[in-house]
Amino acid sequence: MTDASLPTRRRLIIPALGRLYGSLHDGAETLLRVVAGLALVTHGVPKIVNPFGAAGMVESLGFYPGVFWSPLLAAAEFFGGILIALGLLTRPASVAATIVLLVTVYVHWIVRAEGYSGAEKSILWAAIFIFFAIRGGNRHSVDARLGREF
Repeated sequence: MTDASLPTRRRLIIPALGRLYGSLHDGAETLLRVVAGLALVTHGVPKIVNPFGAAGMVESLGFYPGVFWSPLLAAAEFFGGILIALGLLTRPASVAATIVLLVTVYVHWIVRAEGYSGAEKSILWAAIFIFFAIRGGNRHSVDARLGREF
């Protein structure tokens, strides 16, 4: 097997850790999904309580009309976060979260001219949601329980 396209077998420096890593893999991924989803919910709570409250803010970023975009932002953060935490419709909810976060990257980096240091958290959160948009919810998700994924 010398074909470069074949996957290589990983060799651990401490082989005995292989079992530990294998047993924690799904749990760690689930923990990341739940924490990321709930963190998104906390950002969405004030917006879902007053869905038009962010209208002025979204218009200041160039999204007109704000009364249209503000409730979409609220729903993406609040309901999207709940869906991600549960692992229900994980991929589309993660895509919505990624879009919101990429807008915040743009705002911090370009609009507010804060550069990487201002956008760093949004970049990290966007990367997390891109991961779940690609991977889905894993076996510890409502999607898996239903036996169907988007």
